[in-house]
Amino acid sequence: MKILETHDLKKYYGSGDTQVKALDGINLSIEEGEFAAVVGTSGSGKSTLLHMLGGLDYATSGTVTVAGKKIFGLKERDLTIFRRRQIGFVFQSYNLVPILSVYENIVLPLQLDGRNADQSFVQSIVHTLGLESKLDNLPGQLSGGQQQRVAIARALVTKPAIILADEPTGNLDSKTTQEVLGLLKLTSGQFHQTIVMITHNEALAQLCDRVIHIEDGRIVDDCVQGGGVHEE
Repeated sequence: MKILETHDLKKYYGSGDTQVKALDGINLSIEEGEFAAVVGTSGSGKSTLLHMLGGLDYATSGTVTVAGKKIFGLKERDLTIFRRRQIGFVFQSYNLVPILSVYENIVLPLQLDGRNADQSFVQSIVHTLGLESKLDNLPGQLSGGQQQRVAIARALVTKPAIILADEPTGNLDSKTTQEVLGLLKLTSGQFHQTIVMITHNEALAQLCDRVIHIEDGRIVDDCVQGGGVHEE
């Protein structure tokens, strides 16, 4: 089942000789439960792609469909609600609320949506990510790796259609990087969670189920790990 699909997705800035084609016709589909890495150098368009996939910015043309919904056709308020319910985000800078405890940060998306937390599911996430002893701590009392674990838990708690991770290990040392990526893989498998991770780190990408290379706003390679080529 396709969870995410783009059709001829374009994002242009400027016009004429100074026009920049950040995305230049991206056709991409992500299946349910897939853990895919989008790899590219700085300026390749990978972060712009993530912003489009998450409805954080609008395309020049083309479509993005998440869980059967064309997100660019939604009104701003409806898009905000859809993002909160169907798209989890994990950012390089964690984006935790410093005055809230770990537990409060985790359940915040549910509270914003007026929903009660599924406590058994929350406890399952907390246990999987090894956060049981940290629930009353503030983010400032945690290491970078621990803060990223909280961010992953927060992304999982709404049971979204997809999680988008933007350079999630960019601020971490190599040991913690491996740990966090291992946890992303674990949660992908345990909760059958679809994840798309943006990274410039080729070695990290090779640990994912599928690796999509992007250059100059175009997909130049798309391979399932094990040697297969992904076909649309």
